[in-house]
Amino acid sequence: MTHEELKAKALSNPKVKEEYDNLAPEFSLLRGMLLAREDSGLSQAEIAFRMGTKAPAITRLESSLTSGKHSPSLATLKKYAKAVNCHLEIKLVHN
Repeated sequence: MTHEELKAKALSNPKVKEEYDNLAPEFSLLRGMLLAREDSGLSQAEIAFRMGTKAPAITRLESSLTSGKHSPSLATLKKYAKAVNCHLEIKLVHN
């Protein structure tokens, strides 16, 4: 079974689909962060230095968005954005 087939099978369950959809904002933010890091050409260690922290903190920050164990503060997200030469935008969108 391929990854796409497994994903399709899992998402055919309404409860799984609901949880998956609920994680969309976190995955979107993570995708943006990883792309910004890649575009900046910086390593996690270099970003950590710019933020005044250690590399494991950046690993935890990036992984926290998928684990749901911790939600980073806006201040932390702003520091990350600045470190990768970006700015943070947050907006509310009507359903």
